[in-house]
Amino acid sequence: MLRGVIFMGTIPKNVLREIIKENDFKNPGEIYAYLKDAFKDLLQEMLEAEMDVYLGYDKNDVKNKQTDNYRNGHSQKTVKSQYGEVDLSIPRDRKGEFEPKIVPKYKRDISEIEEKIISLYARGMSTRDIHDQIKDLYGIDVSAEMVSKITERIVPEIREWQNRPLNAIYPFVFMDAIHYKIREDGHILNRAAYVVIGVGIDGIKDILGIWIGENESSKFWLGVLNELKNRGVEDVLMFCVDGLTGLKEAIETAFPKSEVQRCIIHQLRNSFKYVSYKDLKIFSKDFKQVYTAASEDIAMEKFYEIKEKWGKQYPFAIRSWENNWDVISPFFKFPDEVRKIIYTTNIIEGLHRQFRKVTKSKSMFPSDQSLEKMLYLASLNVMKKWTQRYKNWDRVLSQLLIMFEGRLEQ
Repeated sequence: MLRGVIFMGTIPKNVLREIIKENDFKNPGEIYAYLKDAFKDLLQEMLEAEMDVYLGYDKNDVKNKQTDNYRNGHSQKTVKSQYGEVDLSIPRDRKGEFEPKIVPKYKRDISEIEEKIISLYARGMSTRDIHDQIKDLYGIDVSAEMVSKITERIVPEIREWQNRPLNAIYPFVFMDAIHYKIREDGHILNRAAYVVIGVGIDGIKDILGIWIGENESSKFWLGVLNELKNRGVEDVLMFCVDGLTGLKEAIETAFPKSEVQRCIIHQLRNSFKYVSYKDLKIFSKDFKQVYTAASEDIAMEKFYEIKEKWGKQYPFAIRSWENNWDVISPFFKFPDEVRKIIYTTNIIEGLHRQFRKVTKSKSMFPSDQSLEKMLYLASLNVMKKWTQRYKNWDRVLSQLLIMFEGRLEQ
């Protein structure tokens, strides 16, 4: 009956109606109180049953006793559960060797409340909001300090994840940073979360790591790249990046055989900022002829036509394409299936949008570690959805095998 009370879906309707009739429930609160008492009774009975099994005889069946050990009263224990705090009487044996499984010896929280707190924290809830929600649901007070201590338990997990071995080869790697503010010793500091996403030979995306550092710099990125090598990455066919000065040189230092492709969208945005709003639509339409060109020669031809048309009016916009042509041009050697992957760093910007969603309630973080914890938990939620490989990946891989001969077979 008790099991039926706790798991309503497992008992007949006539029994449920009898329970309702006997207890004359007036509101959901009375039902909750009844379930709490039933839950306590169920736990208590399970503890007694565990002792019966451990000693080898039932409490009232002493004639079948075949051990010199015996029951020795109970000790009181209060545990936290989904029904709030529950007082239990833990059976004891004379030898002090009995260790219950349903309520482990030193465990005082059987509600999996820690997992719930971490889940709420991963969704960007403040410690105050977490306190209020746990209090409302379970009647348990969880202070900001307790939330912090509970989430600190995932730090070793983060370290293990951040240092895990990686694949030897990645066809594509995307790199970008997202910026936050940290309060340290009374000062507000700018921090960059350096994020690296890799696409494996199987076409599946993976977050290779998140590093918290000072404002984005090519020097820090070089350290990240060297760390990837130390974790087993031997070759990357193509890095897709934004326009940070010095990033290309950092990549060439760590992975000299890799192609570096600047995000076309970033390049367009960078040039558009020099163009008057009234000309932006036409200017954008003209440049579409460049980045959709069938080959680099045609792209260059279209570019010079645009330069002739707009060069005097918007010299800085044109110059930004000239200065970055070496990291724009790799794009033109690939077919559409590959271009769709490297055309933009939207994959990493999409991840950043998820980060912003869970961090929007925080204008700043109390430490680098608190930022790292939230981004890591958000990353886990995102990666759960990354189960499908890129569309037409078989054709993409076939192209890469030809264009990067000998490198994917290592």
